[in-house]
Amino acid sequence: MRFAPASGARPGRGRLSRSAEFDRVFRHGRSHAGRDLVLYVFPRGGEESAPRLGLSVSRKIGGAVERNRVKRMLREAFADESGRLPPGTDAVVVARPGARELAEREGLAGIQAALVELIAKVPGTHEIKTNAGMAS
Repeated sequence: MRFAPASGARPGRGRLSRSAEFDRVFRHGRSHAGRDLVLYVFPRGGEESAPRLGLSVSRKIGGAVERNRVKRMLREAFADESGRLPPGTDAVVVARPGARELAEREGLAGIQAALVELIAKVPGTHEIKTNAGMAS
C-alpha cells in the first residue's frame, strides 16, 4: 500500500526503483555509449508520462562521496535534458570510471554535455530551445 507523499514532494520523482524495471531497460532497451557514460533507453509504450531515470554508479567511480556527487549531477542533468526524450521512456545511465574525472574537471556542464551527446543518439528525440541567459 502506498501512502500519499508529504506536501511538496512528487511521488517517485520519475525514477526507476525496482530491479525488474532496470532489467527490462537493460535487456530490451537500446544502448548508446560515450566515453564517460552509457545511456540505455526503453519505450514503456502507451504511456504519455515524463521519462524516468535509473542510475548505475559503481564503486569503480570512487567512495560514497564521489559516487553521490556524480549521481546528483546526473539527476540534475537528466532533469534539464529529459524533455528531449519521447514521452513514456525509461532511461538508465551507467557511469563509467571517467565520469568522476569529468565531474571534477568540468562539473555539471561536463556531465550535461556528455548526457546531451547520448540523448541526441536516441531515435525520436527532439531539440529543446533554451535561453542562453539562463543560470546553469
